[in-house]
Amino acid sequence: MSSLGELERSVMDVLWDSDEAALTAYDVQEHLEREQGRQLAATTLLTVLSRLEKKGFVASDRSARPHRYRATASRVDHVAELMHEVLGDAGDRSAVLARFVGGVTPEDADVLRRLLAGAA
Repeated sequence: MSSLGELERSVMDVLWDSDEAALTAYDVQEHLEREQGRQLAATTLLTVLSRLEKKGFVASDRSARPHRYRATASRVDHVAELMHEVLGDAGDRSAVLARFVGGVTPEDADVLRRLLAGAA
């Protein structure tokens, strides 16, 4: 799974945060203008959505106009995949995990312990 550029991330955040199953480029445009003050052309958003579709982040419903787009995976799935990619790229996975665990809050450490105990 590839990483996201700044605008791609903003678009994905809109899709991930939406209560709707799928949004049009105009829905995304309206949200970005309202929530972030970003003035973007609909054609720009269509280009970004097309790129996101090619990368596998969104799926489109082209059966009606305007086309509707939805995230193919949740934000949690995306972040977990990024974590796996980082570990996969690490020369010393143990060192990376030790550094990560050493920097988490006590609350996060408790969550990790519970998750690991449940996985055993």
